[in-house]
Amino acid sequence: MKFTQTLLAGLLSAGFAASAMAQAKLVKIDGSSTVFPVTEAVAEDFQKAQKGAVNVTVGISGTGGGFKKFCRAETDVQNASRPILAKEMADCKAAGVEYVELPVAFDALTVVINPKNTFIKSLSVDELKKMWEPAAQGKVSKWKDVNPAWPDTPLTLFGAGADSGTFDYFTEAIVGKSKSSRGDFTASEDDNVLVQGVSRDVNALGFFGYAYYAENQDKLKAVPIVAKAGSPAVLPSMESVLKGSYQPLSRPIFIYVNAKSLDKPEVKAFVDYYMMHGSKLAREVKYVPLPDQAYKAGLEHVKSRRKGTVFGGVAEVGVTIEELMKREASL
Repeated sequence: MKFTQTLLAGLLSAGFAASAMAQAKLVKIDGSSTVFPVTEAVAEDFQKAQKGAVNVTVGISGTGGGFKKFCRAETDVQNASRPILAKEMADCKAAGVEYVELPVAFDALTVVINPKNTFIKSLSVDELKKMWEPAAQGKVSKWKDVNPAWPDTPLTLFGAGADSGTFDYFTEAIVGKSKSSRGDFTASEDDNVLVQGVSRDVNALGFFGYAYYAENQDKLKAVPIVAKAGSPAVLPSMESVLKGSYQPLSRPIFIYVNAKSLDKPEVKAFVDYYMMHGSKLAREVKYVPLPDQAYKAGLEHVKSRRKGTVFGGVAEVGVTIEELMKREASL
């Protein structure tokens, strides 16, 4: 009898727990793997603060892949490592999806090589273009093809996939046209795949968001970048981003919030929490937080449902923190 009572109590307890989980509110997020570390950190803290009342799911289908879902109203929040593009704006409009654009931090898109590579001290934008432009496919296959002084060894490339905002930004900044790239490289929307690829191949070079480099500094070497002839080589860092000297690979990162989703208290609470704690958590995952004023403005934009974008539907290059703040104040 005692066993039966204990079993019944256990079943009832499990049933109540399952019911509570089923009733937990849900916030659905997808998009950029670059923005993922910040959003994931916010989501973890937010869920703890909510004590199980809200579940937050964070996917990494890439900025482009995420916007496809977002503009079908399948997600509440979109992680984006570049501003929304004109076609995505049109897709959202056609589906009746309005959005609030919120910058959350700055990233230093980082070019990395294997630590055993001893001959690369820095790379210029021109050298990177020679590696990555469409004309390089089938022709630039060895390091010496980029610079005759470099070894006659294979050049193995790892980069963001075509659905990634990082791919859009990198190609715009380096090649001069978004999505313009050679196709014979290992591509992935999952930056951890790229980290592993470069760390295991002495001949490799790759690019991804700074947080993934910072988390794997024992496996990778960041390359100082020379923006133009005569300019100094600059390493990615919080200081170089703040100074505006890490160019052209310094960029703002964003979340976009479905305006209708803000009618759901759990989504509104999550986004408010993001704006109140994003600065601290961005710093923790090695991104550059925006000035406090930006997050306060973000809270106001959410409260007033300020819809639209301060960008022109293109993956712009070279926007500084100061310029971003000016634009945010103008809409």
